[in-house]
Amino acid sequence: MRRLTSTLTSALAPALAVVLLVPACSPGPAPSQIVPRSAPAPQPANASTVTAAPSSAPGPAPSCDATASLRPGPLPPPGQMPAGSTMERILQRGRLIAGVDQNSYLMGFRNSFTGEIEGFDVDVARQIAKAIFGDEKKVQFKVVTAAERIPMLQRGDVDVVARTMTITCDRLADVDFSQVYYQAGQRVLVRRNSGITGVEGLGDKRVCVASGSTSLGNVVNRARTTVSVPNWTDCLVMLQQGQADAISTDDTILAGLAAQDPYTEVVGARFTEEPYGVGVPKGREDLVRFVNGVLERMRGDGTWRGMYQRWLGTLGPAPAPPVARYRD
Repeated sequence: MRRLTSTLTSALAPALAVVLLVPACSPGPAPSQIVPRSAPAPQPANASTVTAAPSSAPGPAPSCDATASLRPGPLPPPGQMPAGSTMERILQRGRLIAGVDQNSYLMGFRNSFTGEIEGFDVDVARQIAKAIFGDEKKVQFKVVTAAERIPMLQRGDVDVVARTMTITCDRLADVDFSQVYYQAGQRVLVRRNSGITGVEGLGDKRVCVASGSTSLGNVVNRARTTVSVPNWTDCLVMLQQGQADAISTDDTILAGLAAQDPYTEVVGARFTEEPYGVGVPKGREDLVRFVNGVLERMRGDGTWRGMYQRWLGTLGPAPAPPVARYRD
């Protein structure tokens, strides 16, 4: 038996050697066939290059007193809205429907631990719900991009929009606004040690901006290339991948992006003024006055200051809330 085993082993040895040697002698694929040597990073979906400032209508821009809103009346008690009012219809529905962001850290973002949408803008919407129902949780949030804010208000998909929405004369032609609840300003976010110190350094750079924002028109003629994407987090990814040299938008949004990436910094002074207002469907004057009453109360009872300290304290000590301006 031992002799037979020895014979079989001797007979199989050459065959095994051939099997073992074949892979060693066979040439493998070249490295470039396995992984491309210079694979470009994919751009965010719907990214596009913008060559001119967007215009909502031909001809000169309309002129108006944009930040003057409707004077509020006394706030009714929660749960007791005026008969036939927009607020009563919201009360009967059982919830306020508010358009907010989920991609702007500090202003409107989804908490990865709780799954809840949080932020300064979100708290503004909660205060409106609290004034109607007596319960700030009776609000349904609909996530909207910057470009979707006005269409969703026009279609009646939402009752209000609280999403870093700058009040402009162009927008007032399509929707109504509350008084100013936050005064922001446009600045620039770059990688640390980029050498860019402000908007004046963008002339030969590639800058990322969100579509549908006023920031796009403010920067498109100041940079060599302007890239438009749906969300500000898309801009942060492009900056991290080297597909953009800078991001330019409101300092509130940039502060949130910088907090997510310690290798970035906000540089330069404000070069625009961006007054945020709560967007309301056109013709809902009773709701505009009601929201203005809520904002008045927030300024007076310390709610506004508390929200600032909670969400925006990284921008510095809490300033005085914006002064309300009314046209009637």
